[in-house]
Amino acid sequence: MAVTPFTQLACPLDGEPLQRDSNTWRCPQGHSFDVAKQGYVNLLPVQNKRSRDPGDSKAMMVARQEFLAAGFYQPIADAVADAVLNGADSSAALSCLDAGCGEGYYLRQLAAQSGAAHGSASQVLNLLGLDISKWAVQAAARQDKQVSWVVGNNANLPVLPGTLDRVLCMFGFPVYPEFLRVLKPGGKLLMVDAGADHLRELREIIYPTLKPARPPQAQPPAGFVEEELQQLRFSVHLPDTQQIQNLLIMTPHLYRASAEGRARAEQLTELTVTVDVRLSTLVKMRRDAEPNQQ
Repeated sequence: MAVTPFTQLACPLDGEPLQRDSNTWRCPQGHSFDVAKQGYVNLLPVQNKRSRDPGDSKAMMVARQEFLAAGFYQPIADAVADAVLNGADSSAALSCLDAGCGEGYYLRQLAAQSGAAHGSASQVLNLLGLDISKWAVQAAARQDKQVSWVVGNNANLPVLPGTLDRVLCMFGFPVYPEFLRVLKPGGKLLMVDAGADHLRELREIIYPTLKPARPPQAQPPAGFVEEELQQLRFSVHLPDTQQIQNLLIMTPHLYRASAEGRARAEQLTELTVTVDVRLSTLVKMRRDAEPNQQ
């Protein structure tokens, strides 16, 4: 399966189609966006930023990259790749967005696993990674030139309507109306969320007490039907202080924990943690395909 960059981007200012001309993306209204030297494009207008440097910091990106490169979350990546490719039409290109792609780990894993075992060599996989953090997108773009990398916001995806077959939301911030807008009829939203026991051993160290787990959403969001729910549960052994710190830094727990809790984590020399996540597959209802259809 050939991997190519997704190109059906939309201007973040007016929603018009963007066309690439050399190292610049332009819309019919004259708005232009330059491709950075690392190979990504920033489609996050200043007025849509809530802070000067939104999203994950450079330190968080480095920590996540080191942690994921060690293969601790490989079973999650494998399950997501299988879910993306499951049911794909071998005669048509498959377009996939990772909404909140971080440094691109899951899209790189998807590209690596989309070989002959999942389809013919002539099949095409069009990939787009988007994150609000410029540090994340820079890190992703440096590692893979087969993917379109974009700085953007899930609340205003710079993607043309009905152009995606798959959307990934990995431990992220889902904006269901936007996901619904950019998916084709019958397209799938794949979400990975933390389960009740996710990283329990680490949380028991950094917090005085654990809050009750948030129950999963009872009903699928408007416009979607649930196709499948997988529970992934396994243990990983973190062999040293650095990987324990990487895990803490790449999660929201770094900011939620007290100084005392973070200090306790810094004293650890090894730790075995439970990974407990839900992989939900939601399908866009076909009746929502075109608003002008009868």
